Amino acid sequence: MVDLSQYLPILLFLGVALVLSSAFVFLPMLVGRLTGAHKPTPEKLSEYECGFPAFEDSRSQFDVRFYLIAILFIVFDLEAAFLYPWAVTVFDLGWVAWISMIVFIAELALGLVYAWKKGALEWE
Repeated sequence: MVDLSQYLPILLFLGVALVLSSAFVFLPMLVGRLTGAHKPTPEKLSEYECGFPAFEDSRSQFDVRFYLIAILFIVFDLEAAFLYPWAVTVFDLGWVAWISMIVFIAELALGLVYAWKKGALEWE
């Protein structure tokens, strides 16, 4: 039979986390309402990021090139994330680790050449 009292610290931790996260979300809104900071005016509701009204609907679709560049950035960012720990321990891991990383880098280079040939890196 399992002693459920062993789970009490985890339950206590989750309860404290729920109370604190709720307080950080709802307490500033409550204080803003009570102190009078919540008084919407046309100036407060106007555009503030760029200074002028939007040209079109904010739900318009982006060009697919934005997504291609983002995916390529993520791929090569992950490559760097795998390369640093490997470079630190390459001499301890041996030839198998060396060959596997060379294969990994070759696959990424092949993907870069493919994206380059398809024109994913060109911007108009």
